[in-house]
Amino acid sequence: MRINCVSCGHKVDLDEAYDNYEGEVKCFACSAILEIKAVEANLRSVTLVRTAARRSSENSGK
Repeated sequence: MRINCVSCGHKVDLDEAYDNYEGEVKCFACSAILEIKAVEANLRSVTLVRTAARRSSENSGK
């Protein structure tokens, strides 16, 4: 099964272990956490739980 990350659009390939799965999946491209629900290898829903913390000037006080 293949899903697209709703944060960055990266294609995430999932093996047959996810054919009947409800839970979190991490995008390896942007580290966003996605909540998915799959039933009999059919994707029912994908929602964005959270995005990765940004490494920017926010953390350095600039």
